[in-house]
Amino acid sequence: MNEEIDFILDTAKEAMVNAIKHLEKQLVNIRAGKATPSMLGSVMVDYYGAQTPLSQVANVNTPDGRTITVQPWEKSMLQEIERGIMFANLGFNPMNNGETIIINVPPLTEERRRDLAKQAKSETEDAKVGIRNARKDANNDIKKLDHISEDLQKNAAQDVQEMTDSSVKQVDLIYDVKEKEIMTI
Repeated sequence: MNEEIDFILDTAKEAMVNAIKHLEKQLVNIRAGKATPSMLGSVMVDYYGAQTPLSQVANVNTPDGRTITVQPWEKSMLQEIERGIMFANLGFNPMNNGETIIINVPPLTEERRRDLAKQAKSETEDAKVGIRNARKDANNDIKKLDHISEDLQKNAAQDVQEMTDSSVKQVDLIYDVKEKEIMTI
């Protein structure tokens, strides 16, 4: 093919891959019943005046499916970590035993599961919009290449459509897995 078309196709593919990666990152933050350390991934702690991710000031573990423990590397950080968890507004009630912070993750209600599934669906739709925008940009760029034959332009547009279909299918599969995970008790 043509170098310009190859560049356009590579750019579109990269944009679609990035949309899928962003979706996966967003879906990790939607909890599905089981306790995981990533649930506290957004928690920031005031560490000597600087906002620092929780994972950089403490060890976060899940001894079982319903409990998260936070073991600070410095005992003086217990209050700050507790405050950070409360401030993150995750709906958790941390308990401090003087050594560690223990968080009991409540089981999800049916209504909450449906809300989380809707949230996951919304993130999925955002990813699809990103993929479609990449397709639109690529098709516009292809049309601007007026010094290239119509057949090459049509073939390139067809390649873009195939990438789009493949990416949308992948996004749907990712959503199906997450929805099943959310709705399983």
